[in-house]
Amino acid sequence: MTSTAPLAVALVSGGLDSMISASLARAAGYRLLALSVDYNQRHQVELAAAARIARALGAERHIVLPLDLSAFGGSALTADIAVPKDGVQPGIPVTYVPARNTIFLSLALGWAEAAGARDLFIGVNALDYSGYPDCRPEFIAGFERLAELATKAGVEGEPFRIQAPLQHMTKADIVREGTRLGLDLGMSWSCYDPAPGDLHCGSCDSCRLRSKGFADAGIADPTAYAVNPQG
Repeated sequence: MTSTAPLAVALVSGGLDSMISASLARAAGYRLLALSVDYNQRHQVELAAAARIARALGAERHIVLPLDLSAFGGSALTADIAVPKDGVQPGIPVTYVPARNTIFLSLALGWAEAAGARDLFIGVNALDYSGYPDCRPEFIAGFERLAELATKAGVEGEPFRIQAPLQHMTKADIVREGTRLGLDLGMSWSCYDPAPGDLHCGSCDSCRLRSKGFADAGIADPTAYAVNPQG
């Protein structure tokens, strides 16, 4: 990667989707700035995964930004609310963190403008996901317009691009893409409610979707689960 290659800020949570999204940025020739947010989430083990991924992708800098969203609560990931374990249900689940992707993209936008980057990568997906409103294409398009209006760069004719390369992929497609890129998918962390011994619980929505993605892709799942998500 040359020093003249364009910079991109990639949101790297430690999960499978953000890992593949950031990897696609690298494959497209971007130099990477990796941003993770320590929002006092229940599954903080994902931050260790984010650090592994940022190193493996050769990020020029990895910032883990503290922002304690548990002060607001309102989610099973930031408050004393049980994580659902009965399978993916219709509607928006209690694991939705209010305005999380809006907050995270706003932070990434600030860093991008300061660093001179004009591309932001986020691993949202609108097919095999938990029904969060801030994963939809309408949200990504709306935030891109907001970024143009809200920044000096945008006003001066240097608009930002919010790149969501996994937007229309199934989870199986995402697993296949990671395999094509030669990634160690076992570096990533998906579980919302880690079991003792740093195991994926196997029962939360995120574990079920992850396991199904590997199964549907016909690719061996490297994840250690406390309970088999496939029953």
